[in-house]
Amino acid sequence: MSEQPLRKLAAIVSADVVGYSRLMGLDETGTLADLRRHREDIIDPLIAKFGGRIVKTMGDGLLLEFPSVVNATECAVAVQQAMAEHNAKVDEERRIVFRVGVNLGDIIVEGEDILGDGVNIAARLQTIAAPGGVSISRRVYEDVQDRLDIAFENGGELTLKNIARPVQVWHWSPDKAAVPVGGKPASDSVSEEPSVAVMPFDNMSGDPEQEYFADGITEDIITELSRYGDIHVTARNSTFAYKGRALDLTQVAAELGVRFVVEGSIRKAGRRVRITAQLIDGATGNHLWAERYDRELEDIFELQDEITRTITATVGGRVIQDDISRALRKDPNDVDAYDLTLQADYRFSRLSKSDNLEARRLATQAIELAPDFARAYAILSTTHTFEIIQLWGTDAEKSLKLGLDFAIKGISLDDRDARAHGILGLAEVYSGFHDRAIESTKKSIKINPNNATSHSLIGIVHAYAGQLEAGLEAIDLAMRLNPLHPAHYGIIRGRLQYLLGTYDEAERSLRDVLKSTPEFPAARAHLAATLAAAGKLDEARIEAETLIKINPNYRLGNIPMSHPYKDRDVLDKFIDDLRRAGLPE
Repeated sequence: MSEQPLRKLAAIVSADVVGYSRLMGLDETGTLADLRRHREDIIDPLIAKFGGRIVKTMGDGLLLEFPSVVNATECAVAVQQAMAEHNAKVDEERRIVFRVGVNLGDIIVEGEDILGDGVNIAARLQTIAAPGGVSISRRVYEDVQDRLDIAFENGGELTLKNIARPVQVWHWSPDKAAVPVGGKPASDSVSEEPSVAVMPFDNMSGDPEQEYFADGITEDIITELSRYGDIHVTARNSTFAYKGRALDLTQVAAELGVRFVVEGSIRKAGRRVRITAQLIDGATGNHLWAERYDRELEDIFELQDEITRTITATVGGRVIQDDISRALRKDPNDVDAYDLTLQADYRFSRLSKSDNLEARRLATQAIELAPDFARAYAILSTTHTFEIIQLWGTDAEKSLKLGLDFAIKGISLDDRDARAHGILGLAEVYSGFHDRAIESTKKSIKINPNNATSHSLIGIVHAYAGQLEAGLEAIDLAMRLNPLHPAHYGIIRGRLQYLLGTYDEAERSLRDVLKSTPEFPAARAHLAATLAAAGKLDEARIEAETLIKINPNYRLGNIPMSHPYKDRDVLDKFIDDLRRAGLPE
C-alpha cells in the first residue's frame, strides 16, 4: 500500500509585499536590501517570538506555519504594527507594506513544505487584505475573538478565487480611520452606487511615443466598462484631467463621486510590454485586485484588445460582486429594488431548489417596488427556465411560458441589457427555438463582449444546437473572463466535453461542480451518462441512484423536456447512456 500523506491541523500565515513590482522598478537593489533588513530586524524575530516557522519565501512573500492560531494572529498583527511604525519615517514611495492572511485548516506536509486548501485559503485571504492589514477566516476569528485584544471587522462571506465554498472573512487595519475591504465606506462623499473612474495609465517606458498606447488602453477600458449597464463609469474627459498629476486616489474618488478607481501602468522594453492594473476602493484606498500582464509586442492592436478585455471583465465582475456583498449585508428594512435584484441573483447562483424559489420571491418583490426594472424580469425568467433544466417543477408547460414571457418583458423594458438578451436565448432554446436562441445570445455578446454570463449562455445554446466546438470555446472564454465563475459554468463545460466524447475531461469538470453543489441534478445526470459512456458502469449506477434520491423527477421519460437537443440522435444517445447507468423509465 502507498504511504498516506502526513496531515495535520495548523495555523497558516501568508504575507505579500504590496506593489512589489513598482518598488523593484524604482530601485531593485535598494528594495531587496530593505526587504532583507526588515526580515532581520522586525519580521524574523517576531516569528520566532510567537513560535512560528518560515515554510518558504517567494521573493516578495512569506508562507509561515504556527502550532497556535492565537500566536499566528498575534504575530501577524504585531508585524504589521511594527512595519507601520517603521514606515512612518520612510518616504511613501519607498515604503515596504505587507498584506497578510491567516487561516486555520488541515494541511498536507511534504518534507519542509505544506500544501492543501488550508494553505490556499490563507493565500487568498492575503490578496483581499488591506495594505498594512490582516484578513482572517471565520475559523481563526472564532478561536481568537475572546483571547486577543484585537478588533476585527466583519467583511462578510466572500467567494475567493479557486476556493470551492464562500469564506466568512474578518479584517484588521492599523489605521482606525480606514475601513477594511467589505466594511462600511469611510466617506459620505464616495458614491454608494457601483461606479468606477479609470485613471490614465502611466507610461513608464521613458518613450514619449508609447504615450498613445497607454492612453489607448485607458480609453478602451472606459468604453468597455461602460457596456455594463449596472456600473456608472466616469467619462474620459473627467479622468484625463488628472493625467500627469500625483494622485491621492481616495480624494480623486471623492471628487469624482465614485466608489472604485482603476489605475495602471505600461512599461515597454524591446519587443516586450508589461502592463499592471489595480482596482482601488475609493473610500479606503485599499487594493481590491491587482494583476500584471507580460506580453510580446507581436501585434500591438491584438495585444491591446486582449489586455482591455481581461482587465474590463475582471474589474466589472469585482465591482458587481462587491455590490452583491453590500446588498446581502443591508438591513432588510433598507433595501430597494436594485438591492433585492442583487440578492435574488446571489440566491439563484447557489443552484438549489429552495434558493431558486427564494430568488423568484426576491425578484418579484423588486418588480413590485419598480415595475419597469428589466433586470428583475430577467432573473424571474431564469428561475422558471431552471425549473425545467433541473426538473424541479410540476408544470413544465407553465414554466416554459413564464420563462419566455418574463424574458421578453425584460427586453421590452431595456433593449440594451446584455444579460436580458442572453436569458431570452436560454428561454428560447428550451422552447425549441434553437436558431432564435443563437441570435439572442449573439446580441447579448454584441452589447457587452466582456460579460462572462453572456458567453456562458451562448455556450449552452450552442450545446443544444449541436455546435459543440463553438460552445466549448464560448464557455472556456466565460471562465477566463470570470475566474470566480459560478458552478453552473462547469456543468456547461462538462456537458460539451461529454457530447464531444472526451469523457475523462467531462468527468473531471462535472466532479468539480459537484464538490461545491452536490445536489445539482443536471451535473449528476451528465456525470452518470459520462461514466456509462466511458464503460464505468458501477460508478455510473452510483451516480444515477444518488440522482434519483436528490430528485425523483429525474427519469428517462422527462429527459427530452429538460434537455432540448436539436439533433434527436444526440438526445437518444444521452438517454441510452442514462438507461445503462440505471436511471428508471
